[in-house]
Amino acid sequence: MSAGGNTLVFSLSRRKSVSASISAPATTPASASVSTAAPTPASVPVSSACPYTSSTPGHDVPAAVARVRSGPEASSGLADRRQAESFVRQFHHEQPGEGDVERRVRAVLDEIDRTGTYEHSPAELAFGARVAWRNAARCIGRLYWRSMVVRDLRHLTDADAIAAACFEHLRLAGNGGRIRPTLSVFAPERPDRPAPRIVNDQLVRYAGHRTADGDWIGDPRTSLLTARARHLGWKRDEEAFQTLPLMVQERPGLRPDWYELPDDTVLEVPLRHPDHAWFAELGLRWYAVPAISDMTLEIGGVRYPAAPFNGWYMGTEIGARNLADPERYDLLPVVADRLGLDRTSERTLWRDRALVELNVAVLHSYQEAGVTMADHHTESDRFLRHIAQETRLGRSTPADWSWIVPPISGSATSVFHRYYDPVDPAVRPAFLPREA
Repeated sequence: MSAGGNTLVFSLSRRKSVSASISAPATTPASASVSTAAPTPASVPVSSACPYTSSTPGHDVPAAVARVRSGPEASSGLADRRQAESFVRQFHHEQPGEGDVERRVRAVLDEIDRTGTYEHSPAELAFGARVAWRNAARCIGRLYWRSMVVRDLRHLTDADAIAAACFEHLRLAGNGGRIRPTLSVFAPERPDRPAPRIVNDQLVRYAGHRTADGDWIGDPRTSLLTARARHLGWKRDEEAFQTLPLMVQERPGLRPDWYELPDDTVLEVPLRHPDHAWFAELGLRWYAVPAISDMTLEIGGVRYPAAPFNGWYMGTEIGARNLADPERYDLLPVVADRLGLDRTSERTLWRDRALVELNVAVLHSYQEAGVTMADHHTESDRFLRHIAQETRLGRSTPADWSWIVPPISGSATSVFHRYYDPVDPAVRPAFLPREA
């Protein structure tokens, strides 16, 4: 796949191997409103990581804990009047220069009465998206929530256009290695028009294939996603780090369209160890931008099922979970054997020693490649700074301890020895698990 000039070339599932051209400017389209916060000092990254996307604490799992409401209103596209008014008042309270709150409340409620929903202003959308990150109880990287770049792409409902915009998201967020926290918001649910969805849980994922003898090639976690892509017509050789296609569903019930990711959208880092030359022989790598794409952004009673967002990785997400977990790449025995460790007994702590060296390799490789990544000690300290800032502003900071504490050396980090504000699953704005 290639990208040249302003034309992005990739395969469409509807047309099998036929190539299609889609206009995709090298920068954010002029038709998209992009909201950015004041620059963060150069001495700190633009934002902290929140690449979380699994159901297991400590995995690359997304930011929210609240469950999607059940009942007919959850997918009807109807906006909740109470949530709408609450959000508008919160927006004006925290953004006092945005005009007359009572006039805006009346306008929003009138629009809901007439149409069943309402449209956020660009400023409301950007604020709501950032506060959803601030409310993410499972995310350790909330210190720089104000810095998220919000791309307003609510006018896009066509699968081809959404795919092109997602590819541009990866280019912008990748930023040559200096990762920018970015969120792209596509069309919302409306009473008269179901919203599009992105099938993939992340914009970039590696395929997982089970072999005839029961072994795995690639990432077992993505086996169902890989099978779905194959069912739609995607076929590639089975490799350990094979990028899956992006699958976009224009509305629930329709067959998704699939798109190969252009080469320039997937920034990958080959993994090497600073002290062990043999580590490079393992042929490991991982991608740079963890863009979550299967969660619903809910702001003031309006739902955006297609709203991919990213921070940057914390090293343990890759080194202590993605590459190390037995149900993922299961590399601890391989690394331990190459280190010459005794695996005949758990009392030798071979797993622990291999785990540390695997994490050393991940952090070293990203630093050498110039790709933004946080270590778990620094990120823990930043999270406590976030709590202190929020406390000074009179706001609580709900947090799920089991997700905040890193999956390696937990008791050696600053977030371990304390309690946190309880999590309220009803808090909004929020990133929510998607129902369908």
